[in-house]
Amino acid sequence: MRKWAFALSAVCVVALAGEPAFAAEAKRKPPYYASIGAGRARMRTGPARTYPASWLYQRADLPIRVVAVFHEWRKVADPDGTEGWMQANLLRDTRTGIVRGAAPVELRDRPDTSGRVLWRAAPGVVGRLSQCGNGWCRLDVKGQAGFVDIASLWGVEAGESLP
Repeated sequence: MRKWAFALSAVCVVALAGEPAFAAEAKRKPPYYASIGAGRARMRTGPARTYPASWLYQRADLPIRVVAVFHEWRKVADPDGTEGWMQANLLRDTRTGIVRGAAPVELRDRPDTSGRVLWRAAPGVVGRLSQCGNGWCRLDVKGQAGFVDIASLWGVEAGESLP
């Protein structure tokens, strides 16, 4: 009897914990932003490993936009507009942004144009986003952080707020 109860409880634990991480993410309704979590991630032409790879990303934290969901696959768009399919386990919910434009952007000590300039980030620099609101986001690039005008970033919408 004891063995039976133990086996039953083990099956319940496996059933509850065995739910893939992408199941919770699948409940989010596209489009939404995420980031590449793996150091090497393949984009494919379709939602299965049998489809050919169209791109190999070797840049963890690169922001992507999830535009469709199919089982454990996500159709994503990168900052350049390239679209394809990636496995959900290669992505994470961490919000990141990439500096866009032709000139470096200024990272300020407060979300205002009168704020003191702390750093400058060149186009193509990727950082983690937080405290977004009123047209500004806090961008953290490997410990160098400051507030940036949302218009200079890809990975966040103009009216979006982040904690």
